[in-house]
Amino acid sequence: MPQLTMFLGTVLLCYLVLLNIIGFVIMGIDKKRAIRGAFRISEASLFLTAFLGGSLGCILGMHHFRHKTKHWYFKYGMPAIFILQVMCLVLFCGIFLW
Repeated sequence: MPQLTMFLGTVLLCYLVLLNIIGFVIMGIDKKRAIRGAFRISEASLFLTAFLGGSLGCILGMHHFRHKTKHWYFKYGMPAIFILQVMCLVLFCGIFLW
């Protein structure tokens, strides 16, 4: 059982790191496209990335690229998703560590 727990933890960590990198990058890509007036990444796709685990990357990307920071649903929605994900992660870790 400890090996399975370690494996699941490693897989979860890799998944979250990858999704957060993707979240950060797509915020930058969307900002660049917005400046150029090119085809944009949909807000639904940005939120989907956040919901799937990339919320911290999206938040960091928002602030780094100064993108979507004036939209209330991004300004408050992304941190709310992040808080919810942290709570789920704590619950998940608590279940597997007991």
